[in-house]
Amino acid sequence: MERKWWTLIAVSVATFMLLLDITVVNVALPSIRKDLNASFTDLQWVLDAYALTLAALVLTAGSLADRLGRRKVFAWGLAIFSVASLLCALSPDPTFLNLARAVQGVGGAAMFAVSLALVAQEFAAGRERGVAMGLYGSTIGVAVAVGPLIGGALTDSLGWESIFYLNVPIGALTLMVTFARLRESRDPHATQVDWPGVAAFSGSLFLLVLALVRGNDEGWTSTLILSLLSASAALMVAFVWIEFRVPEPMLPMALFRRRAFTGVQLAAFGVSSSLFALFLYLTLYMQNYLGLTPFGTGLRYLPVTVVSFLFAPIAGLLLSRVPARVLLGTGLAAVGLGLYLMGGIAPGDGWTTLLPGFLIAGAGVGLINPVIADVAVSVVPKQQSGMAAGINDTFRQVGIAVGVAVWGAIFVGRGAAEVRKAAAGTPAASGSHPHELVEAASSGNLDQVLATIPPQFRQSVAKAAREGFLDGFNDVVYLGSLVCFAGAVMAVWLVREREIER
Repeated sequence: MERKWWTLIAVSVATFMLLLDITVVNVALPSIRKDLNASFTDLQWVLDAYALTLAALVLTAGSLADRLGRRKVFAWGLAIFSVASLLCALSPDPTFLNLARAVQGVGGAAMFAVSLALVAQEFAAGRERGVAMGLYGSTIGVAVAVGPLIGGALTDSLGWESIFYLNVPIGALTLMVTFARLRESRDPHATQVDWPGVAAFSGSLFLLVLALVRGNDEGWTSTLILSLLSASAALMVAFVWIEFRVPEPMLPMALFRRRAFTGVQLAAFGVSSSLFALFLYLTLYMQNYLGLTPFGTGLRYLPVTVVSFLFAPIAGLLLSRVPARVLLGTGLAAVGLGLYLMGGIAPGDGWTTLLPGFLIAGAGVGLINPVIADVAVSVVPKQQSGMAAGINDTFRQVGIAVGVAVWGAIFVGRGAAEVRKAAAGTPAASGSHPHELVEAASSGNLDQVLATIPPQFRQSVAKAAREGFLDGFNDVVYLGSLVCFAGAVMAVWLVREREIER
């Protein structure tokens, strides 16, 4: 078999492992909460600790890959991710798990940063690369499709730890193929890593997410939250200033003069900060509100994931025939419509209320994933493909990290306001009780919180908590749809075929 196919297999398996881990973790979160006695904030950090380190380091990993060798950095990423997965499985408490997830993000950054570049260097631009990206997109679809099922089955039968153990043998086999079959490549003009930029960018992201996660508890006008937001903004300004002045910036601002480059990053951010970030809240709704098992939740995700899998290769074939902006705009609009249809859930509704939205959103995701992957590395010179892939993955992970935190803040804040209104006249309507009740309803420990409420009020307070959960859930789903519609408009406006190498 030719080397290019071995390269596609290795990259696809690694991507499969990474995405499988994300979708599996979503389904396993309620079980993790129960076994490790985790809070709602802990559950947010299970996702954000991984996404933040990946987003903060993927650009640096891309620069290192261009300098040290893409195969070498890819291999190191595989090794780190596999070891960190083992540590996740052995976690005794939420803090240890979240630290291990952060280390996973380091390994994931190295793999994400060079995966598309490794494929691009082996497949010529045009139809051949379009087919490769279509197969790569199919891998994403399969991972998303089987992830919830595998996660549900493993969590129900062997415990949530098994979802992390699964990465170890997959990582080891992929590492063997990487050393045996992949070709080394690098950018001969890359000279140094932008460490000041790394520090400013990662610091800004961490402080922003920390402020968003802690805002409801501390108060949005509190000194702590305002200080965190101000420091985050100052570091981001410093990051932009640094990037304009260092000789080898991790994020060359000149690239954003290309409208297509800017458009594809906004498209990646849009779908990640909406649908992918909202998978957390969809899972909490199905397991902790409807009472489904992890495997039952995985089965309910099949419509969105199978449709995504079916549409991905179609998008790959259309890449050489249909303008990228049409595919991006159509796909993002479909995801937005799907999310809109998932909203408006009433107390008596079942999971089938989500079904129309799942089908339409799945088709949208299938359309845009291969297009984003292709355009991200086709609007820059080939020697910058590692950096371009890293930038695209950064926007994806920043979208997830910020999305999870923003939706969590709105979800709890809006839900608490509804609890305060619905539980008026009871002890639950005052102080921090409304926030605690919404978090308890979403994390599956509502009974424990209700035990602290006088018996005569428990039934009405439980109803108020569930109403608050639904109000918060519906609000964030509707807002997520608006983000996708805005991304569709920006993609159609900015992405132009003449800037894409075909």
